[in-house]
Amino acid sequence: MTAMYKDDQGDWMTVCLKYLLFVFNVLFWVGGAAVMGVGIWTLIDKSDYLSLLASSTFAVSAYILILAGALVMVTGFLGCCAVIREQRSCLSTYFCCLLLIFLIELVAGVLAYVYYQRLSEELKQHLNETMTENYAQPGKEAITLAVDRLQQDFKCCGSNNSFDWLHSVYMTSAVSEGRVVPDSCCKTITTLCGRRDHPSNIYKTEGGCITKLEQFLADHLLIIGAVGIGVACLQICGMVFTCCLHRRIKLDPY
Repeated sequence: MTAMYKDDQGDWMTVCLKYLLFVFNVLFWVGGAAVMGVGIWTLIDKSDYLSLLASSTFAVSAYILILAGALVMVTGFLGCCAVIREQRSCLSTYFCCLLLIFLIELVAGVLAYVYYQRLSEELKQHLNETMTENYAQPGKEAITLAVDRLQQDFKCCGSNNSFDWLHSVYMTSAVSEGRVVPDSCCKTITTLCGRRDHPSNIYKTEGGCITKLEQFLADHLLIIGAVGIGVACLQICGMVFTCCLHRRIKLDPY
């Protein structure tokens, strides 16, 4: 009687674990879609700004997130199959996939954290140089478009302030046609509007474009980190459930 009760109790626990793992895989699949979505959003939303950064760490973090998200979605489907088949070999493979994705997300998280710590210093060292030396120069069309979009989107002018443009390569050349700032600094863009740098005509944002771009990138990095941590917590729960179910399922002959 006691042995039968233990068997019934064991079966009940196994069924509960199966349902928990199945629900987890549904949530895991949704989480994978969210991770991949955040990675794609990071690259697409104002992607022009990436050309203004000295390092590719920010972009690499986003690409790793997209890879991890795709793997999560595939693994979530495999996890459902492993639960339905009730084979220890499938569960072992599923556990290894979870662990691999966890490590990939850990790498992305570390990269994002390291870049977040040095973001301000990198922008201070390189943004002004990138803007003043490469704007409107031959072969630097991508940077020119990025700078114009940056100044219009964030309503700023110059790296620190509008005076940064006075000694730029573009403004000291004949090509500028007497401009003191690019036309993208103007509140209302018209041809040659950059000749007049009065506050009524151009943006005079405190802290310049550095402050705005730093805040934008920092917000994206925080979102990347938050989504990564959330999915990582789900993965830990999934690995625990998988181990428990693996122990309770009898060894199959295949």
